[in-house]
Amino acid sequence: MEAESPLKVLIADDNKSDRMILSAIVKKMGHEVCEAADGLEAIDQFKTQFPDIILLDVIMPNMDGQEAALEIKALAGEDMIPIIFLTSLQDAHDLAKCLDSGGDDFLTKPYNKVILQAKINAFSRMRRMHHTLQRQRDVIRDNNEYMVHEQEVAKAVYDNVTHAGCLHLPNLKYLLSPFSVFNGDVLLAARKPSGSMHILLGDFTGHGLPAAIGAMPLAEIFYGMTAKGFSMEGILREINIKLKNILPIGYFCCVCMVNLNFRKEEIEVWMGGLPDFYLYRHDSKAIENVISTHLPLGVLSSQAFDGNTQKYSLRKNDKLYMWSDGIVESRNDFGDLFGEERLKDIFKNNQNDDQLFDEIIQTVNEFTGERGKDDDTTLLEVRMVDESEVGEVNIDLSSGMVTGPLDWNMCYTLRGDTLKTFNPMPLMLSILSDVPYLNGLSGQLYTLMAELFSNAFEHGVLSLNSSLKQDAQGFAEYYRQRENAIKELKYGQVSFEFDHKPLADGGKLVIKVTDSGSGFDYKSKQDKQFANQGYSGRGIPLILSICDNIEYLGDGNIVKVELSWVAD
Repeated sequence: MEAESPLKVLIADDNKSDRMILSAIVKKMGHEVCEAADGLEAIDQFKTQFPDIILLDVIMPNMDGQEAALEIKALAGEDMIPIIFLTSLQDAHDLAKCLDSGGDDFLTKPYNKVILQAKINAFSRMRRMHHTLQRQRDVIRDNNEYMVHEQEVAKAVYDNVTHAGCLHLPNLKYLLSPFSVFNGDVLLAARKPSGSMHILLGDFTGHGLPAAIGAMPLAEIFYGMTAKGFSMEGILREINIKLKNILPIGYFCCVCMVNLNFRKEEIEVWMGGLPDFYLYRHDSKAIENVISTHLPLGVLSSQAFDGNTQKYSLRKNDKLYMWSDGIVESRNDFGDLFGEERLKDIFKNNQNDDQLFDEIIQTVNEFTGERGKDDDTTLLEVRMVDESEVGEVNIDLSSGMVTGPLDWNMCYTLRGDTLKTFNPMPLMLSILSDVPYLNGLSGQLYTLMAELFSNAFEHGVLSLNSSLKQDAQGFAEYYRQRENAIKELKYGQVSFEFDHKPLADGGKLVIKVTDSGSGFDYKSKQDKQFANQGYSGRGIPLILSICDNIEYLGDGNIVKVELSWVAD
């Protein structure tokens, strides 16, 4: 088989007759020839002529063929330059030295033109194959570098969107160990304006980049709605419909979302598709299973989604342990699963609950051994503490740029059935959070508006008497009356008017709340400076502690508060 294109062949031989014979044979094959009389000339010809194949005599003056072969191979680098030694040597050790010096084949004297042509054609095919592999390698290398760069950029965006939130707080311990560059598990935590904490652990179908893509809209919804005071059910519904719309069929996210209420010493849990979690009781050392009662997010339609939650009381230092299936489905060298029984044994045998988190990680790592993990692994320990240990809520603007409204006024009114069923807090907090620097006060604003709305709705529209709330029985009677009054409510309204004006060093927000109730004798209350006695009557002192001042108007069914803020 002839070569597809002419080659340049270097013939290096100190015997002029042999060079002439070989040159004639090679030229007759259609190839170009250059010649050298010794090893040094062969090297010079290689540098200037760039031959494709070299026919190199072993024994030559000045520099023999083996030395020349070593130098030529070094100069060729990654290029494949086949060297066929011309020799009459027969000793196996001598021939082996020729190969060690860089030779690729032999051609024995006297020369057979059929064999010579076959060798040249064979090495020509090898050269073309080598060049093809080099080009493909370079393309793969360039594509890999581009892909790595893209992954680095995508990872930076991913990390910025799915940031750690408040996972640094002292009541949390966590491990996030991705199987690849991108994590198919997602772990989010954020404080609500009310002071409680939302936590979400999610495990997407599969792992790597396809699994991580869904984590970005999930995280944006979680952080945005939590900062505005939305309930767990509202956040989960929004995430569910988002994932339902963007994920392909067969992909979903197993999720556990928790609302950790420090003041009530209570957690509220929604769980879909994850393995059982454990509540660890600090005093009794007992564990309780928290089980999944829902399907994963992204499976059901918005109408079929079930937002019901489970509530558990937690005393100080009680803990909730959460994990993705990468923990219980870890395998050892024999392919055995770690399983829930081994996990439960860690809790049963523990002697120091401060070491439980580390013991789980250590035991799983010892079980998997050198085999390592084959899935994303996430572990979280949540400890109930006093709210003072986690500090005040501080929700800052992501940018220092002043881009929101500064001088504005708006009214917002709830009527009839909407007043009975709709919670306006998230929407109103969302509006105020667009004001530059105000979402640094979101905790105070939430408390303020929640108290104003509660007073207007319960005492104004429903005409409930807060003096009932003196003891446990009084509270029960109060909420019984509240439930009945809501059922019977047909008319009524609560209106919010917001007026915000910029000042030289900040701004002033005026909130006026008007209800359709008959009002109350606010003058006598003002004379007593709204004394805080017992469980009732605490709302007004609380409002006063947040605002610059409070003023009642009309028959007492209108309240106006002012809140000034200073830009840092």
